[in-house]
Amino acid sequence: MKALILEDDVLLADLIETVVDGLYPGGAVFVTPSVATALEHWSKNGADLMIIDWNLPDGSGLDLVKAVRENDADSAIVMISGRADRDSVLKAEHYGISGYISKPFDVSLLHERLTALVDPDDVQAAIQPDLDELLRTSMDSVIQLPAAFEAVKVVELLERRDDLSVSQLTERWSAEVALATRLLDVANSASLQKTGEPVKNLKDAIASMGVDRALQQAMALSLDISGQLRDSRLAGIAAGFVDTSRKVASEAERIALRVDADHSEVHTAALLSRVGELAVLKVMQQFLDRKGSIADDQIEHGLQAWAQSYGNRLKVQWHLPLQLRELTGAVHFLPRDATSEAKLIMRASALMVDGESHGEECLRLLRRLGLNDHSLESHDG
Repeated sequence: MKALILEDDVLLADLIETVVDGLYPGGAVFVTPSVATALEHWSKNGADLMIIDWNLPDGSGLDLVKAVRENDADSAIVMISGRADRDSVLKAEHYGISGYISKPFDVSLLHERLTALVDPDDVQAAIQPDLDELLRTSMDSVIQLPAAFEAVKVVELLERRDDLSVSQLTERWSAEVALATRLLDVANSASLQKTGEPVKNLKDAIASMGVDRALQQAMALSLDISGQLRDSRLAGIAAGFVDTSRKVASEAERIALRVDADHSEVHTAALLSRVGELAVLKVMQQFLDRKGSIADDQIEHGLQAWAQSYGNRLKVQWHLPLQLRELTGAVHFLPRDATSEAKLIMRASALMVDGESHGEECLRLLRRLGLNDHSLESHDG
């Protein structure tokens, strides 16, 4: 099942992608705001289902409809537009669309129209699952981690954390139940509890730990997808990656404080260092939902083959600053001649968590950081 979504409203595009992904799990969904890009993608890959906006920054969605119908009379095409007048609907129908939905619309209506055009049961029955093919095609879609809180939202906030206040974060997160629960739990932990009185609301929780630490907790929650993976093997592996990234973050922060470096930056980078693996596990769960089967060695092979590519894709998709991208990469590999203090911290922290604190590479990195007194022993964070 291949779907193409042409929509320039980012929030609406994400909503449509979520609906399509839910109806046709494991399908390849390509999302773009550009008519030219949509035409290019369709000409190379085709599509079984297309959901197309009318007015786009670089032209009309009808141009895509016309191009498709000149070569393909069967694929389902749904036009979504703010135009609700009869003439507009008739014009779109003249081009050969399969359905028309006026903005604004209810999600239930979209769900109903898509189901009527492309029966999810028929799609699933026709699918011959192939894990490598799914991992390859899913690289073209918008990758969303199935956590309780969206990582991209935290990334956006981290970019302007110096300008955020406790009140602003409280207002933004007031409806995020999972995040509020996490922050209250952390604020009431022994390490933060100074007064002996419990923290009772979100604002006080954020105030007690500070904006920066609250953002770090939000990032950690946004990457914890283990509870959303139904396969116990995938869930266990995801939990292990999340735990490792947290330990590296703690170690990196500890070293940064010793050398008077930016501890917040390295902490964030370490938390993000396993996003590629988490995205691969998410696709593997989709594959299982399509009635595929995965052996243990296939899980290991898939992670080795695709984690880096998915990680790079997410870094671009989330618009991570170049410095942050490079720091996450330094967790896994660092050239011997690297000079960046933050990168040295990242790699040394990863080695220490891996139990290689007395190895030649780790000791060399610590010496370059001015930490050759063996006082930094790896710990559980």
